[in-house]
Amino acid sequence: MLNTVFAVAAAILLNEIKNKFAARFYQSAILLPFLISMVIVSYLANAFLSTDVGFFNNTILPMLGKEEISWYTEASLWPYILTFVSTWKGIGFLCVIYLAAIVGIDGELYEAATLDGANKWQQIRFITIPLIMPIIIMMTLLAIGKIFYSDFGLFFQVPMNSGALYDTTNVIDTYVYRGLIQLGDIGMSAAAGLYQSIVGFVLVLLSNWAVRVRDKDSALF
Repeated sequence: MLNTVFAVAAAILLNEIKNKFAARFYQSAILLPFLISMVIVSYLANAFLSTDVGFFNNTILPMLGKEEISWYTEASLWPYILTFVSTWKGIGFLCVIYLAAIVGIDGELYEAATLDGANKWQQIRFITIPLIMPIIIMMTLLAIGKIFYSDFGLFFQVPMNSGALYDTTNVIDTYVYRGLIQLGDIGMSAAAGLYQSIVGFVLVLLSNWAVRVRDKDSALF
């Protein structure tokens, strides 16, 4: 949900940039994190959060008069850290899709709205959002199908596989991986994969049915 909200907002802002060089620069800057390997992202996070040489502990916290934080043992902080990293890395792909949809909107609609006295917010609310809503619904339905599939790199590599964070960062994929490494339980891995597939399939069917009830044209099938 956060990725969708931020991606739509970023796409709308990028569409307002009229300078081609600036628009391409910001589009590339937003898309770049999506193209970076999660391994690289984990080391970037470590450069900020490392207890010994991290930017926060050595620069930001001393400036604020705060004590150092052992980031890789404070489980309560990681829901926020992982959410931030996931959003920062993931909105680029969605932003490109939504931006392409926005660019395809007929400019005469905005001109007519301007002549009628509509401000930017009203144009976004009554023209942009409704016209890209089918794309938003489609991307949301696809995301629902993967709701039980976690980003393994996000939950395993970014926390550096810290045992103190297992209660917060342990998800189905990391649990299966650790089970295979420690126990060699192939049956558990197969069962988990089947569970994820079946639940995802059922959720897509139910979500698509709910969309069809409200707006048949916006449903996937």
